[in-house]
Amino acid sequence: MRIAFLFSTAIACTAVIGGYTADLSQAVQLRDGKVYFVQPPSLLSAVTTYKDTYVWGATYYFTISLPENAGEPLQRITINQREGVDSVRFDLRDTSAFEGTPSKERQKLALKDVTRDNKTKTLSLTFDPPVPPGRTITLALKPVQNPTVAGVYLFGVTAFPPGEQPHGQFLGYGRLQFYNFGFRF
Repeated sequence: MRIAFLFSTAIACTAVIGGYTADLSQAVQLRDGKVYFVQPPSLLSAVTTYKDTYVWGATYYFTISLPENAGEPLQRITINQREGVDSVRFDLRDTSAFEGTPSKERQKLALKDVTRDNKTKTLSLTFDPPVPPGRTITLALKPVQNPTVAGVYLFGVTAFPPGEQPHGQFLGYGRLQFYNFGFRF
């Protein structure tokens, strides 16, 4: 949190000193058109409904907080599998997002686009309309099947504000652990 504050302050100061526009009620936009969050979102948690390998019907929840002073709404999230033996495939048609947390689900959020780049193992979700600051949201991803190999699976989460040149803010890793609880044939 402290690093995010220092980074945000540095951007704001650089924007003022360098002749860029920086209004703390708005996002920081540099002359080249890049848009930054004033205060970036935070990855609060990543959990799965089933931790057993091979299981079908699991849901992976990624909960993100967009602070009041973000300066811009949240337009897009990418989730990139960075670690894990198996490549987790998701049912894109069954992907959803809502306000709140997995235990306190509220209003459903509209997704304009849900895509996957198999080469980079990156899932991209675009909100329509963008999520306003001051909200906590959860992404609900449905894997086709849990990994067949037990272990730690890391998913890098990056948030983007709207704009033609949004700067992606890396929020951290969602860590899911899968276990081989039973003997498989």
